[in-house]
Amino acid sequence: MVNLIKVRNFISAIESNIVLNDLSPIVGFFRYCHFEAHSDFNSNISSLPSLPTKKVSKTVGIFWDLDNKPPKSFPPYDAAVRLKNAVAEFGFVRYMIAYANRHAFSYVPPEVMAQRKERKELNRLERKGIVKPSVPYKCRVCGRKFHTNERLINHFKQIHESEQRKRLNRIESARGKKRLNLVAQYSMKMEKYRNAARDVLTPKIGYGLAGELKRAGYWVRTVSDKPQAADVALRNHMVDLMDKKLVDCIVLVSDDSDFIEVLKEAKLRCLKTVVVGDINDGALKRTADASFSWQEIMKGKAKAEAGSVVERWKDKDILKRLEWTYDPATEKELCYSDFESEDSDLEEFFSGDEDSSVQQENPNPWWKLQPATRGVNSFSQSER
Repeated sequence: MVNLIKVRNFISAIESNIVLNDLSPIVGFFRYCHFEAHSDFNSNISSLPSLPTKKVSKTVGIFWDLDNKPPKSFPPYDAAVRLKNAVAEFGFVRYMIAYANRHAFSYVPPEVMAQRKERKELNRLERKGIVKPSVPYKCRVCGRKFHTNERLINHFKQIHESEQRKRLNRIESARGKKRLNLVAQYSMKMEKYRNAARDVLTPKIGYGLAGELKRAGYWVRTVSDKPQAADVALRNHMVDLMDKKLVDCIVLVSDDSDFIEVLKEAKLRCLKTVVVGDINDGALKRTADASFSWQEIMKGKAKAEAGSVVERWKDKDILKRLEWTYDPATEKELCYSDFESEDSDLEEFFSGDEDSSVQQENPNPWWKLQPATRGVNSFSQSER
């Protein structure tokens, strides 16, 4: 019986040792300190692994003036995604806002017009049999293949576009939980249709600028056709976010000099400013802390240089904290405090007993001799 108890104690000791070894270093340290207080307590603390510190990133907001700087020579979706990736080097991109009037969304760049003309001419040659595609056109929704692009477009409009319209009508007519179930049921089919329609169908208005920016995650808002309406709305949105202290870095996509005052206000509030535009010597780029062109954004050069820009900002912040700045109010308070301390010292000095060795000031004029000096002079003359 005694042997069985010894064996059980030995096994329990081994199990407790295994459990202690499996614990994390912090928990093991506390258990070690609780049960086995040791003389080299501080050395054990220093040997513990340090907990990782969470790096706080700045909040970045992108403000896009589409009236002044639309992505004319680049696809809208690619330009929006590359801009977001480049700006992400400055911090966490939380706000992506774009404003424009109706004319900006209905505008079609010359490059897109030329592509559409080429596609139209190619469709005519394929219809007459003069040109045959090396690879047949394939529908990205159902997988059917066609020898001409026009047949693919007709198939897509007759079948898939009508199916998409029916799905949307069923969702709009449903309410409550039934509507949520229909959205979940048709979500993959609707996304597949949108991806295919982007390559097959031609946008009815413009070249799909608003839809492409929304697909990239931007908040797009159409304003009235009044002059400077987009600038005023974008400026008010920027000031509102600055007042609420929701952004630490402002990225402005524009070449309009009307935003200079907003950038100056942002710099006065110790916010970082970045401008994306094509005017190299513009007033906005001279005011902002950093600037890039659309070519640098699209080629990835801006993303590569963003790290060095952030390091320069950190060095400037350190030097700014080390600089001596003259504050009249602070200097005045310090000066008054020094005077008050000196006055208190003088009061303490004169409040005590006067020392006999200290010569008192004589109120008489200097040419009138004092009585003591007069007696000394008469005594010296009598001796002579």
